[in-house]
Amino acid sequence: MSRRLVAALSASAMTVTALVAAAAPAQAVPADKARVLAGWTQTDAGSYNGWLAARGNQAKWAAYQFDWSTDHCSKSPDNPFGFPFETSCARHDFGYRNHKKAGTFPANKPRLDSALYEDLKRVCAKYTGAKKTSCDALAWTYYEAVKNLG
Repeated sequence: MSRRLVAALSASAMTVTALVAAAAPAQAVPADKARVLAGWTQTDAGSYNGWLAARGNQAKWAAYQFDWSTDHCSKSPDNPFGFPFETSCARHDFGYRNHKKAGTFPANKPRLDSALYEDLKRVCAKYTGAKKTSCDALAWTYYEAVKNLG
């Protein structure tokens, strides 16, 4: 008889535990999410480097519920003529997706597009001569595409 009682109490305890866990509120998003998002989507290299470091350690930022998904440069080449634009496009996607999710996209779109252009120009700064000229022209083309079509 005592085994049945223990089994019944044990089952009841598990049910109560499951109900309490299901009723518990989801982890609250930190209050500074908007500030962090804005900080990672500015035009300067420090903003880019901060985002890149966070992207490499996304688990640390899990409570912020950021959308890290990307299709990189969408329908354009990620590395046109060997110029590595992929990571710059990923940061641009991060800005677009998360500002849309926050309902702040229209006010931030011009800055997000400018940040992409600055990121691409930093990629191009590593080249010289005709190669740099070609890279800069591609960076401008990518910028104009997102500014007008993005």
